[in-house]
Amino acid sequence: MDKGEIPEDANEHCPGPQDETAGKSESCAGCPNQQACASGTAPMGPDPDLDAIAERMATVKHKILVLSCKGGVGKSTFSAQLSFALAGMDHQVGLMDLDICGPSMPKMLGLEGQYSHKSNFGWDPVYLEGLDNLGVVSISFMFPDSDGDPAIWKGPRKTGLIKQFLKDVYWGDHVDYLVVDTPPGTSDEHITLVKCLTGIDGAIILTTPQEVAMADVRKGVKFCKKAGVNVLGVVENMSGLTQPVSDVKFMKLTTETGSSVDVTQDMISCVRENAPELLDGVFVWSQVFDSSGGGAERMCEEMGVPFLGKVPLDPQLCRAAERGKSCFEANKCSVSAPALKSIIEKVVASIKMKDDLSGGENKETP
Repeated sequence: MDKGEIPEDANEHCPGPQDETAGKSESCAGCPNQQACASGTAPMGPDPDLDAIAERMATVKHKILVLSCKGGVGKSTFSAQLSFALAGMDHQVGLMDLDICGPSMPKMLGLEGQYSHKSNFGWDPVYLEGLDNLGVVSISFMFPDSDGDPAIWKGPRKTGLIKQFLKDVYWGDHVDYLVVDTPPGTSDEHITLVKCLTGIDGAIILTTPQEVAMADVRKGVKFCKKAGVNVLGVVENMSGLTQPVSDVKFMKLTTETGSSVDVTQDMISCVRENAPELLDGVFVWSQVFDSSGGGAERMCEEMGVPFLGKVPLDPQLCRAAERGKSCFEANKCSVSAPALKSIIEKVVASIKMKDDLSGGENKETP
């Protein structure tokens, strides 16, 4: 009988975690694993899925995680636009939506109602129309009939689906970048991911400027450090609402009733008459989230991780995400697109530098 892999910190004469006497024999007394062995929750030896995952991931050159312990900071929007940008650089890109309970990628990439096909090679990603170098996998594509229903899943079922994504999705013969969009927190999804996926280039961590967000985001940085995941950098998202003057609506409030009257035309006419130059190339900026504590840049200095830059809160970027479009098309996102482009170029340059230093070897190749 296989007694299982003996833990490094086990007592001498350990019977093994799968032995009938595990946690109960005299040799188990005082062992730090005694309770786990007795309850049947001790590690049961090497995970048989790891070899299959490594074999499948051997065709993936670079792997980037997008995470944050805080929800609502724009991880999915950033992941989608990062994938659009990499595909626009003529890279072969895969995007994995690991937010099992709240998948956003089908909406943000214009793929709602699509579903994955299964072939002899495995599950096929869903590719964007007219963009055959950007494939996406999401729980929504595997269970299309349950769209709109909540995924009330416990840890083991989540773990099983993540492993299925990693070992059963067929990305083709070559993928330059695999972008993994993760849910908030550092729970089942994140633990399973870093345990099963080797050769991760690093994580991009998203936050908003206020301390209530960064208090949780710091935990994400610490998680990466403990898990041995390189932090590629932190992005301060929604860093001030920024709009062209021509896009702003001016309202006059009535203090007695709280009602408002639209005076936009009057304001624009006044500006056009007295300072017409302000209508061309001038933007309105407003601090939405308090950054008096120094924001993400100061947090990065304190924690010793790279600061990648700030992305303003841009209504045009929000519209692009709602429509499943790239913010880099048609120059509509004139505020956010340049900031995102600069950040993504830093990430690509950082990965390329490490790739050059390592001789460009595929980290998954056996």
